[in-house]
Amino acid sequence: MTTMQAINQMLTDMLGPQGPLLAVLVLGGFFALLIFAIMVARQDDPIEKLKRSQSANSSKKKDQQDKLRRKAANAKLDKYKAFLEPQTEEELSSVRLKLMQAGYPSRDAVRAYHLAQMVLGVGLLILGVSYFIFVKQTPESTTSDMLMWTLGPGAAGYFMPKYWVTRRVEERKQEITAGFPDSLDMMLVCVEAGQSLDQSIVRVAAELRASYPALAQEFEIVAQEMKAGKDKSQVLNDMGERCGVQDVSSFTTVLIQSATFGTSIAEALRVYAGEMRDKRVMRAEEAANKLPTKMTLATMALTVPPLLIILVSPSVIGITSLGQ
Repeated sequence: MTTMQAINQMLTDMLGPQGPLLAVLVLGGFFALLIFAIMVARQDDPIEKLKRSQSANSSKKKDQQDKLRRKAANAKLDKYKAFLEPQTEEELSSVRLKLMQAGYPSRDAVRAYHLAQMVLGVGLLILGVSYFIFVKQTPESTTSDMLMWTLGPGAAGYFMPKYWVTRRVEERKQEITAGFPDSLDMMLVCVEAGQSLDQSIVRVAAELRASYPALAQEFEIVAQEMKAGKDKSQVLNDMGERCGVQDVSSFTTVLIQSATFGTSIAEALRVYAGEMRDKRVMRAEEAANKLPTKMTLATMALTVPPLLIILVSPSVIGITSLGQ
């Protein structure tokens, strides 16, 4: 008898058939209370207190600027940042970039993301344990059934925020890719009409807000950062990094090179906008060419069985009648 089997047998003799599960629950609750006590007992940093007091006394920003700029860190989440943030700079930067590409540029996004993972994982784990104890458990239940109904919901809750963020990133990239050629055409019209690049970006952001809100938000962030005095090259590079779309990164590179070498921005926009229109047509043709291949299986599944029935049924009926 192994050690685990001996412990399992001892818990079953002491607490009944549910002894191992009750022991797991008690240990889980003990560790949860221990972690909570450590988090509550943690003292605030005096420098952080000073920063919060200074930020509380500062004047409020405009509503539009509050939406576009990254807000200060939430004091409640900042207290538990040691538990809600990755310990390595590389992992923190990777998670922050992914959340920015999903449309969550706030400084609290990483902490809220890990908090959601922890809350959903623990909550669904408790829910799964309760469901197994009061509904699914029978004398014939095995250890694998217990693990499936307890650890399965917890794992699903832990990975649910990651799945949501990944879907948001893909949807946002598709929206930016679809609206980017139109934005370049509008920007070209604004520049040729005599507006500066900053003014054209503001106008394009206002026009795109209804049809492509993700792309409009990126242009608004660029406009606000330029107004704040940030270096234009850095602003454009940040936009390409936030979007995560190759077309946008190439566009920002074109604008930076145009400003560096002193060439006409309108001419650069005209050439690049034409390339984006051609690229959009090529993507549409590629999607259209993929349709026959994707429809082959469905077509065979829906047409071949009825065709066989129509062709084979008379022969089957004739053979059956001859045999009788």
